[in-house]
Amino acid sequence: MPFSSMMKDKIQVLKSDGTKSEEMNASVQSKGIYLMRADVLVEPNDLIQRVMSNGGKETFQVIDPGFHEGAGGAIPAHYQMKLKKLGLPEAEKAIQSITYNISGPNARVNNNSTDNSNNVVNINNDLSESIEALKAEINRLELSTQEKLEAIEVVDAIEEQCKNEKPSKVVVNALINSLPIAASIASIGSLIVSLL
Repeated sequence: MPFSSMMKDKIQVLKSDGTKSEEMNASVQSKGIYLMRADVLVEPNDLIQRVMSNGGKETFQVIDPGFHEGAGGAIPAHYQMKLKKLGLPEAEKAIQSITYNISGPNARVNNNSTDNSNNVVNINNDLSESIEALKAEINRLELSTQEKLEAIEVVDAIEEQCKNEKPSKVVVNALINSLPIAASIASIGSLIVSLL
């Protein structure tokens, strides 16, 4: 009697990284699972899911894969797995699917590793928009060409200060106070200081 005729059960191997094998024929018995294939890697702690003909599912955790090399042409390479049968709560916990949504500058996930790097990202759209609004307001004001050039230089200095890892509010406030006196400039300036 060939071994393939004894393989009546349908199983899938669920790896710890979430991958799932194709459905395969095996023999599920009380002492373990026999899988007459060598083209699938089964490792300790993998999950074996048996799909029964009545629609039910059983989940087992692999304790020992029990891989055996074939004996000539009569017995092919195969697995004689030792397993632990998981109850429904354990099986659902073991099969859980986790989705990570990651976004933003320097976003990453360290899976089973330690990241000791330091990353500095200073992105503040409100701050850059406020600096652009300050430049536009200076250009809108009725100032001489020389006054506009000097005021734009001050705004450039404010922008450079804001690009620092720790910008100084005192310096930025002093630079804003050196700009031409106008209510619009004062309100934009106070907004910039509050964003630091």
